[in-house]
Amino acid sequence: MGTPAFPSLGKHCCVEDCKLIDFLPFNCDRCNQVFCLQHKSYTKHPCPLTNQIDVTVLICPLCAQRVHLHPNEDPNITWDIHVNCECDPSNYQNATKKKLCPVPGCKEPLVFSNTIRCKDCTLEHCLRHRFALHHECSGPKKSETGFPFISVLRRSLKRELTPIQSSNGSVKWCLNLRNSALNLRASAEAGMQKLSAATNQALQKAKEGFGAGGQLVEHCLQCPARFSNVNALIDHVEKVHEDAVQKACAVVTIDICPLCSKAFRDPVLLVEHVENHENATS
Repeated sequence: MGTPAFPSLGKHCCVEDCKLIDFLPFNCDRCNQVFCLQHKSYTKHPCPLTNQIDVTVLICPLCAQRVHLHPNEDPNITWDIHVNCECDPSNYQNATKKKLCPVPGCKEPLVFSNTIRCKDCTLEHCLRHRFALHHECSGPKKSETGFPFISVLRRSLKRELTPIQSSNGSVKWCLNLRNSALNLRASAEAGMQKLSAATNQALQKAKEGFGAGGQLVEHCLQCPARFSNVNALIDHVEKVHEDAVQKACAVVTIDICPLCSKAFRDPVLLVEHVENHENATS
């Protein structure tokens, strides 16, 4: 039995007619004897202590938990101990009620194989409603915008500072801390107001088209007049130089073919016409 390296490896089956050497033997939890795979069950070896250990289990109707009945103990006592110490009626719904998909109208029970948790709303749904468009996902929580320390200061100021009477300087220290927090909050809000005012002013100047220092940066091409923004320049041209613009647009240049004296308004057509003359001549 065993090997030179492991002399204690393997044991004989305790059945007299078997005595098989098993390297992975089974220990009976009742008679504490060793058996092989064929005689491991209680009815195969046969075990003398089969009826002495009771494995009766009752399901509590209040909490849906299993209650083991011991053979040497009165079942009434076991039940009283469970009801007085371990029974929790609030656990009955969690143990018996099946978890369903939270989508209205969906009655699909959620089990291990068909449950998917949404990464945005962190709720569990079935496979049919796993996407955000199918279960009306509320989406991830938006982070607070603005000055990052204002929210911290507001939360700290909401909490009332209770004076600590353990030492003489503790009350004074709390008051100083509160005053410094108030000053920091006031300075932060003033800085944010100045920044928003400067930003609005810069945007207004950009919309109106002002140059650096409010100078007259736009000038008319027809006359020496200058303007501060493009809109004023356009109004000036439309009112003063409208006739000149129309006349300039009405002037049309005409090109004449040197071979046949035919007139063309488009120079591209003139070039094609001359090429056709050259091809005909060749």
